[in-house]
Amino acid sequence: MYEASISQQDARRYPARPILGVGAIVFRDDSVLLVERGKPPLEGQWSLPGGAVETGETLEQAVRRETLEETGLTLGPVRQFEVFQRILRDAEGRAEYHYVLIDFVAEAPAGTACAASDASACRWVPKHDLPPVRLTEGTLAVIERAFRSR
Repeated sequence: MYEASISQQDARRYPARPILGVGAIVFRDDSVLLVERGKPPLEGQWSLPGGAVETGETLEQAVRRETLEETGLTLGPVRQFEVFQRILRDAEGRAEYHYVLIDFVAEAPAGTACAASDASACRWVPKHDLPPVRLTEGTLAVIERAFRSR
């Protein structure tokens, strides 16, 4: 299984086309659920639970699966919120990673979140504690927009 993870990760580097992914902006009261990335790209940075959409999977199925895999939480109702792209370039300026990401908003289900899959940690972060957290680029802005739209 470890070798499969490595080859899957390598296949995402320098893709022929952008990779479609999903993210979950999960609220509990005045906090949002964040995961610490445990693998490249963005290893060690905090972001939304999420990942790549699998062939034959709807976007909603993907966001539910990824959230469950990374946090152990089963989402209730979700709604599509925002679409953006993340392009990470290498030292020569080539697109090393290119994702088109669709974020969904959800309220937290009952249960305790715990890191699993490719997340090394997860936690509920109150809105007022977000700015100093080492978030992936663009994550703070989308979370703030989602808080305003609640």
